[in-house]
Amino acid sequence: MADHQEATVTLPSDPVEVSSARRYVTRTLADWGLASGTEFADTITLIVSELATNAVQHTFGQSPTFTVDLRLEREEELHIGVTDSHPRWPQKLPAAVRQDNGRGMVIIRALAKEHGGRLLVTPTAEGGKTVWIVLPWAVGPSPAPA
Repeated sequence: MADHQEATVTLPSDPVEVSSARRYVTRTLADWGLASGTEFADTITLIVSELATNAVQHTFGQSPTFTVDLRLEREEELHIGVTDSHPRWPQKLPAAVRQDNGRGMVIIRALAKEHGGRLLVTPTAEGGKTVWIVLPWAVGPSPAPA
């Protein structure tokens, strides 16, 4: 495998496209040697699902698309980014707040921490933001061809 792998998909900001993002990520990870159905693959899929859902639901129609970026650096770190064009950054809700939604970022932070990763948000040149999760790559190197 190369030192650096990248994959990107841009989708319409529509709730039905969240499943398209999950499928894209699952296929890409499989191409990079991470079989679907493993705990790590399921965690990544859940993170992407939560981030994509946030990009669709919390931009209030001000982001016509969202983009999912995957970068694998030297088979050591996986960078997962979801970009939208809405300027408002994710809000961290107090644990005492009771509501039926708004827990996506809590879930994402907990999953990242559980797997030794971190969350960061970066602005885009267009005024939006990318929410990044960086995780240690929990897959052994690909075997050398015979």
